[in-house]
Amino acid sequence: MARLFISRDSTALSLGADNVANAIKQQADSKGLNVEIVRNGSRGLFWLEPLVEVETAQGRVAYGPVQVEDIASLLDGGLLDGTQHPLCLGNIEEHPFFKNQHRLTFARVGLTDPVNIEDYIAHDGYQGLKNALNLQPADIVKHVTDSGLRGRGGAAFPTGIKWNTVLNAPADQKYIVCNADEGDSGTFSDRMIMEGDPFVLIEGMTIAGLAVGATQGYIYLRIEYPHAKIALNQAIESAYQQGYLGDNIQGSGKTFHLEVRSGAGAYVCGEETSLLESLEGKRGLVRFKPPLPAIVGLFGKPTIVNNVISLASVPIIMDKGGDYYRDYGMGRSRGTLPLQIAGNIKYPGLFEVAFGMTLREILYDYCGGSASGRPIRAVQVGGPLGAYMPESQFDTPLDYEAFAAIGAVLGHGGMVVHDDTTNLADMARYAMEFCVEESCGKCTPCRIGSVRGVEVIDRIIDNVDKTKNTELLRDLCDTMLCGSLCAMGGMTPYPVLSALNHFPEDFGIETSKA
Repeated sequence: MARLFISRDSTALSLGADNVANAIKQQADSKGLNVEIVRNGSRGLFWLEPLVEVETAQGRVAYGPVQVEDIASLLDGGLLDGTQHPLCLGNIEEHPFFKNQHRLTFARVGLTDPVNIEDYIAHDGYQGLKNALNLQPADIVKHVTDSGLRGRGGAAFPTGIKWNTVLNAPADQKYIVCNADEGDSGTFSDRMIMEGDPFVLIEGMTIAGLAVGATQGYIYLRIEYPHAKIALNQAIESAYQQGYLGDNIQGSGKTFHLEVRSGAGAYVCGEETSLLESLEGKRGLVRFKPPLPAIVGLFGKPTIVNNVISLASVPIIMDKGGDYYRDYGMGRSRGTLPLQIAGNIKYPGLFEVAFGMTLREILYDYCGGSASGRPIRAVQVGGPLGAYMPESQFDTPLDYEAFAAIGAVLGHGGMVVHDDTTNLADMARYAMEFCVEESCGKCTPCRIGSVRGVEVIDRIIDNVDKTKNTELLRDLCDTMLCGSLCAMGGMTPYPVLSALNHFPEDFGIETSKA
């Protein structure tokens, strides 16, 4: 029987993967061909989706992008044997975009059936948990600390420090909360993990529970991710059935329970304390800090709140050791970051790489430049509240401190590319407008500052007291940066000031760049 692999990832589905899978099955059956179709995760080369891989004696052979009208010629030409065809790509792992990656967190995505626990275990799954079960909680935390792992949700706070705080906080109940409310524009790595390898997240959360003495976990999932919810719930059910979740994990006598909770679509619930309020059934409002969630978190108990990628990176750390993970990267940015490249780019997709590569290498050497063929003018890195980086900053290495030094944020690793037809004044206005819509309203700098920001930018664009209003906009941004309760208002100035500093001509300002 021939085995074919076709992605069940949302991106692949949006490009027709279901139609391709169904058509292959129907046409193969009509020809009397015996075919098994495995719905795997996406390899992350989105311009080649729907991607079809066939298992051969020499390894997998890929074809793409495959449309329904291509299937007849593919089957007649020997698709099931991996023969040559105009759509044949060979082994996708040898593709230049893929083979130069450092796939640690995404090692299994695209390789396995995401909801088949036997497949997960056969590809080194649950090795990290197996090791963790034989360690004391403090030793697990030490491995994570030694790895240099920092929060992959954007704040880049050292994961080991957070875990150690929860470990040492006295309480009768502790919680592990996964922030899966991935709402930044141009970001999709969380979704790809949850759809393409949900067990790695489940394993990471279970290890976190063992590390700090937490017996209950929650995945706070973005409501717009229905496919991820299905995959997570199927995987969680399998983990319970196989003894990897529950009251007696693999006969160890240790307990960890896990469930998925859906958010209601508020962007601000990506902020950890607002998320906890929502998880408790309240309106998603940001909490004052201190106390930190690590001390007073969910239902007033010590709580680890980590992003999907942070938790999904833990299994390989516990499998290979903290030193193994730390050997990737540069400076204080250790390990790998799954970059998500979108917007006006020729080859969009997910690219997991160790910290240290430059923006220019990513944009041109691997992603082929702009899709329009025009010069890339700016890249917004770190979501809708990230800075717009001009071409003069494209040689900045992917490193948290290097980005901070130039007033930018690496954040969740999302990149949205703009060519030279984009008006950055319009984009700056959009940032303030976005904050107006998504602010929780608790603090004045964010709630009122964003409204005034839209008005001031409009006056600048309309050439009304341009110098005065430009100074006013900078003062307003300073107030929001320093006075906002959370990063919603505190980061909105990043895209505004970067646009103003690097692209003043779009505001009609003829002075030299600040």
